[in-house]
Amino acid sequence: MIYSKVLATGGAVPDRVVPNDFFNYLVEDADNWIFTRTGIRERRFASENEATSDLASRAAVKALASGNIDPGDIDCIIVGTSTADMILPATACMVQKNIGADKAFAFDMNAVCSSFVFAVETADNFIRSGKYKKILVIGADTYSKILDFQDQTTCPLFGDGAGAVVLGATSEKKGILQSLVKSDGKGWDLILVPSSGSRKPITAETISLRENTFKMEGRKVFQFATDVIPKIIDEVTSGAGVKPEDLDYIIPHQANVRIIDFISKKTGIAKEKFLLNLDRYGNTAAASVGLALDENLRNGTIKAGSLVLMMGFGGGLSWGGLLIKF
Repeated sequence: MIYSKVLATGGAVPDRVVPNDFFNYLVEDADNWIFTRTGIRERRFASENEATSDLASRAAVKALASGNIDPGDIDCIIVGTSTADMILPATACMVQKNIGADKAFAFDMNAVCSSFVFAVETADNFIRSGKYKKILVIGADTYSKILDFQDQTTCPLFGDGAGAVVLGATSEKKGILQSLVKSDGKGWDLILVPSSGSRKPITAETISLRENTFKMEGRKVFQFATDVIPKIIDEVTSGAGVKPEDLDYIIPHQANVRIIDFISKKTGIAKEKFLLNLDRYGNTAAASVGLALDENLRNGTIKAGSLVLMMGFGGGLSWGGLLIKF
């Protein structure tokens, strides 16, 4: 049987650090107001000339270097993002050019904040088919480009970044052992950019109404997240024949520490098992899970033999989980 194992990871964030007090123009004592509600202290914003493909390419280069992998050996590149450089072509094709992976085919995948998990699921199935040997998956977003900086309920939450992983085929029973991806289109309107495509093209009027910026119904999204995350944990672990308490770590989508606190209490899983970096990066959307994975492999938290559940949730609505044995 063929499995997909993690060969290497990489991460990238912009240089610009944006502390909470940047938002003092929106709310008094923004640092305390934001931190107590989200657990975020700071985030990174891309520069004016820095796009999603730039961060994705940097993360990819780091992953290839750390695994001593030749770009020419990559069969496929999947970029999970909802902030592509442009409507077309695919951001993944720009990454392909930047890193010199001339033998790969490349495409984007948009499941909003679940994009990385969906992309890894897709790559896993490609590898399990036996047709492809090495696949580069990148979750990357630059939400600073689409935020409404007059909306205090959303703009302090997000940061920019990219997380990459190279998956390779193995006959060992390790790597991705179990996975789950799901969607519920009935909730598509809870997270959206109203004027951004063919339904409502961008015009001077939609710009004046800020309809070309990110919108989210935060309370309903919180309810959605706290409902589906325990289900992800239960379904993925039971499908693999293990118990939640067998998990060494959980890497959740880095949205809000209140969600993690709620899930920890609801499931009885110690909060220490949830690997978080949102205090430093905020919600990096599709990048969040990959960034945290890379960080915790490099710092030695995740070791050989660790059993880790990675999971995402976001617009669509969408959610999913991946159980990985390192």
